[in-house]
Amino acid sequence: MFSNDDYNFEVLPGTRNHKGYFVQEMAYKLIAIDQAGWALVCLDDVTCHYVDPDSLREATPVE
Repeated sequence: MFSNDDYNFEVLPGTRNHKGYFVQEMAYKLIAIDQAGWALVCLDDVTCHYVDPDSLREATPVE
């Protein structure tokens, strides 16, 4: 599911998913933005969340 071409983003403090639950503050991969305007971000192949795209900031690459 993931490739090196994916974009890494961090969620801002206090971000909630589409169900109203808080999302853990860490780096996620941006998979897509759906027609309703939700951004699908995933930590791995199992842990994904729909969040408001305004709650994302580009993660600083670790080198």
